[in-house]
Amino acid sequence: MSQSQAHDDKNVDKLDPNWRSDALNLDLDYGMQTIAVRAGQHRTDEGEHSEAIFTTSSYVYTSAADAAAHFDGDKTGNVYSRHTNPSVRTFERRLAALENGERAVATASGMGAILTMCLAYLKAGDHLLAANQLFGSSIGLFNNYMAKFGVEVSYVDCFDNEAWANAVQPNTKVIYCESPSNPLAQICDIGFLSQLCKANDILLVVDNCFATPALQRPLDLGADVVIHSATKYLDGQGRVLGGALVGSDKLMQEAFTVVRSGGISMSPFNAWVFTKGLETLKLRMQAHCQNANQVAEFLVNHPNVSAVHFSGLSDHPAHELATRQHHMTGGYGAIMGFEVKASDSTDSKAAAWHVIDSTQMVSITNNLGDAKTTITHPATTTHFRLSAKERAEAGVKDGLIRLSVGLEDVEDIIKDLARGLDSL
Repeated sequence: MSQSQAHDDKNVDKLDPNWRSDALNLDLDYGMQTIAVRAGQHRTDEGEHSEAIFTTSSYVYTSAADAAAHFDGDKTGNVYSRHTNPSVRTFERRLAALENGERAVATASGMGAILTMCLAYLKAGDHLLAANQLFGSSIGLFNNYMAKFGVEVSYVDCFDNEAWANAVQPNTKVIYCESPSNPLAQICDIGFLSQLCKANDILLVVDNCFATPALQRPLDLGADVVIHSATKYLDGQGRVLGGALVGSDKLMQEAFTVVRSGGISMSPFNAWVFTKGLETLKLRMQAHCQNANQVAEFLVNHPNVSAVHFSGLSDHPAHELATRQHHMTGGYGAIMGFEVKASDSTDSKAAAWHVIDSTQMVSITNNLGDAKTTITHPATTTHFRLSAKERAEAGVKDGLIRLSVGLEDVEDIIKDLARGLDSL
């Protein structure tokens, strides 16, 4: 018997049992909370109720032919945990279902997801068009590394639809935005950008980290790829690092090959933490948003606050757009920027630092999307590597404070912020 014949005889079933259909039949049109609790899981012969953690680097095959079939793609199953792991796959399947995407690809961090996007969809000579209002590390990645490898990068104001249209070039391959953005929580018109991209054969990539699928599904609004820093709200308790991309099978296969070859992999333990975090995502986001709406009203009425950047406020320029794009009633996210007034004897940075340093409960940290309220000064932390000109274009002023509203009693959050604001 030839080797090829043995290969065929031993692999009549081309699919490993753990790669079969989802334990939850998504064709039955379950609600988001049911999907968040149950989708993606594949129980083993042990019959475990909670999702298992598969802390294994490799897998055992029934024969040499079985191993060959896995490696050459003739059989679908686990190969090596750099790119196939049951715990990671459960998280990917659950997140894809929540985002209404065909497939998700998990990465080691949110920035790992953005790097994967760049490597999968851009090459030397291509043009990346992005919003000015981005996380500082994203701008650093685009300017310092993608440009280094021959990708042209340019930026426009995320609010300005005309500027987006005018900035499109014949070699534009990706339009990238955050909506809401970091740190000012600005909103992009995803529907407009989708039409622009489709008319010019461009991929639209939307970072949905701040809204999460509990508030917004960019794919339903016309985006091609959704990016997440799972480290934030998908976990929700500031425990582990991770990222993800969500989109069509075809686009995610391209992202998967980057993760497989580049090793930008999520660990099984982290994937398990994120899977458990998804179970409470919608419930947490409801509570986050309720608190944030009240904190924003407090800030906008405080005499020592000159501006509040939060789309939940009725006079925010993107309030109507955010209301239309966010499917949760009253859900505008829980990240906001606010600017403090400087006195005659104090400059704006010193005033912002005074407010931050006067807190007794709120955590001074650059992380966000945590159950604990966090506060930071973007100009000297998350965006400090940007030039003064780049910070100005992103709206990151010296008096700006970024607040991630947590799940504490809202009265306690407000009292803690008032300590510094009242004494300016």
